[in-house]
Amino acid sequence: MTSHDGSRPTTAGTHDDPLPGDAPRWTRYVACGDSFSEGLWDAPDGQDAPLRGWADQLASHLSRRRTAAGLEPLEYANLAVRGRLMRPILHEQVPAALALDADLVSMIGGGNDILRPSVDVDRVAADLERVVAGVRARGVDVLLGTGFDVRESPLVRTTRARVGIYNAHIWSIARRHGAYVLDPWGMRSLLDWRMWSDDRIHLTTEGHTRVAQGALVALGQAPDRADWDDPLAPLPPVPRLERARADARWLREHAYPWATRRLRRRSSGDLLTPKRPVPTPVE
Repeated sequence: MTSHDGSRPTTAGTHDDPLPGDAPRWTRYVACGDSFSEGLWDAPDGQDAPLRGWADQLASHLSRRRTAAGLEPLEYANLAVRGRLMRPILHEQVPAALALDADLVSMIGGGNDILRPSVDVDRVAADLERVVAGVRARGVDVLLGTGFDVRESPLVRTTRARVGIYNAHIWSIARRHGAYVLDPWGMRSLLDWRMWSDDRIHLTTEGHTRVAQGALVALGQAPDRADWDDPLAPLPPVPRLERARADARWLREHAYPWATRRLRRRSSGDLLTPKRPVPTPVE
């Protein structure tokens, strides 16, 4: 099994007996992170129903492939909470994932750190690498993730250089420690704004679905959809007035509340707990 960049994980997931066919070898997957891994805004059953997200979809794909091969279903927990910075992810969620005896942990975060102008990207990456090294030394597989390419976003694209530096660290950390890399930056389909929710920061259901397929590829699994990274058919240009109205609505409904929380040093996830804190079989 190789990582998305072609390197081979060194210790995790070794077995004396081969698994049937190409069945995923992982028995317990725990997702750690922020809103991306929590699943905002993949709500196929409505905004009032529980959120799903790419990590839930990935767990479902892996579990289905295991049961098809006659193995037990994958057990899955999700400890991600929206708004979390990298330090709480690394020092609270990851130890909890290890305590749950996970053999696959996704550690994807840093976006909330990078949105802050004072961020030290090198420090964030160094903190991440120390934790990745410790997790890998325990024989646990790790799935990391790059940041998105935000060049089409009129506001968030000011962080693009920081995201690029962070992504370079991600690939280097993965190569040094034998981790897998989910690469949203490289997904052409995610450059289309139809993959993004109204807040322009979180994915739609289709966006999460495509990321889940990308995660399968990153883990050395064949995707279920041949078109998982195909760009959508282009739409006609949006009239300037309509675009301006949409921008004004976004500033009023999303950007202003976000900036207000930052000034008050609050997060949208301050009062939230993980949506799936205990590993349970994915049916």
